[in-house]
Amino acid sequence: MPPKSKKIPMRGFSQSLPMALLRAREAVMRRFRPALRDRGVTEQQWRILRALAHSGSLEVTALAEATFLLAPSLSRILPDLESRGLISRRQMDSDLRRAVVSLEPKGLKLIAVHAPDSEAVYDYIARSFGQERLDQLFTLLRELEETLAAEDATPTNRKRAER
Repeated sequence: MPPKSKKIPMRGFSQSLPMALLRAREAVMRRFRPALRDRGVTEQQWRILRALAHSGSLEVTALAEATFLLAPSLSRILPDLESRGLISRRQMDSDLRRAVVSLEPKGLKLIAVHAPDSEAVYDYIARSFGQERLDQLFTLLRELEETLAAEDATPTNRKRAER
């Protein structure tokens, strides 16, 4: 017998913003995953390669922030990418505990080979959803992120986040 519906003083689970964003992300990623799988790359590996292609060499902590990967996950992923010759890591001379990750030519080649597949997915989404609506979505998501980041920077919110 299913549990009785309890009156909870918050919006429904399916109406929560985090869940709506996760559902939308999953709908989008279902389109990208097959081509990534065909190239032998996971979503997380792809994010790392793309971040390095866009930003150039990055310290591991900056790479984790750029890709929204936790440090333990990143530390499991990097050795595989390195062993495949897609990236390289080198310790910083100034602090041997810190490392810089760089995209290797083989990694850049993988991005170039995969780019047409990725762009085809973007074209499909733009045709299905509408280019103008897709542009609006990017704008709204960026504005939401900037608004919340600005609010996080206030002293009151920083204290709240530290709790």
